[in-house]
Amino acid sequence: MILRKLQITLDMIKFEHTIFALPFAFIGALLARKGLPTAWQLTWIVLAMIGGRSAAMTFNRIADVRYDRSNPRTRKRALPQGTLSMGFAVVFTIAMSLLFVFAAWQLNSLCFYLSFPTLAILLLYSYTKRFTWLSHVVLGFAVGCAPLAAWLAIDGEFAWPPVFLSGAVTFWVAGFDLIYALQDVEFDRKAKLFSLPSRYGVAPALRVSSVFHGATVILLIATAVITNLGWMAYAGIAVVASILYWEHRLVTPDDLSRINVAFFNLNGYVSILLLLTFAGDILIR
Repeated sequence: MILRKLQITLDMIKFEHTIFALPFAFIGALLARKGLPTAWQLTWIVLAMIGGRSAAMTFNRIADVRYDRSNPRTRKRALPQGTLSMGFAVVFTIAMSLLFVFAAWQLNSLCFYLSFPTLAILLLYSYTKRFTWLSHVVLGFAVGCAPLAAWLAIDGEFAWPPVFLSGAVTFWVAGFDLIYALQDVEFDRKAKLFSLPSRYGVAPALRVSSVFHGATVILLIATAVITNLGWMAYAGIAVVASILYWEHRLVTPDDLSRINVAFFNLNGYVSILLLLTFAGDILIR
């Protein structure tokens, strides 16, 4: 019974999607340390990431439950189906929020103080679709905080490299979230929810997504330049640029059938590839 509930909970928060943000947190930590952080630092960074993301995803499910019940794509999620109770989701959100704050406290005082506004951003993102089509950028910013937060966990001071890297993640996530949102254009219009595709249409949304992903590549290059990374990092960025280009070849205004391939498969490769190449560059030098 406990294992079944754990499985349902992990599915509800799409735990496997942690692969999108966690590698960038590791990159931020590696850049700040100019090498491997301590096991203590890595442990609390990972726990902070798990706590923050789990709290955000569960709160999103709570906030959107009435929409999820009406949307054919989401009505089989745990809360609309009743396989998890609302009470459990609330308690789980609180527990994961506490884990996030406690992990930040274990890292340093700056991370602890910043954990509260960061948690507010992670949770309140869920309501942005009620009033702005820029919700995609807000989501990107929420995920994009990861490398900057990891840098602060190690270095304790703000600097340009993690700002550029966080900007790259922000535009990367916003770009692929625009593609993912194409599935819900008609539902969002009927439910009066704000999204860029529902307001401006599929083709303009794809063009904006392309611009966002172009900005991602530029900011990744800026990160590599300002941190004096070598050929391995640039090779990784070049391959990532190719992957993002292919992502936009897969999804067109006339063919949305491969959205899941573009969203899940290709973007998972992006984060892992950048971690391997940036880490290799930093550690081998």
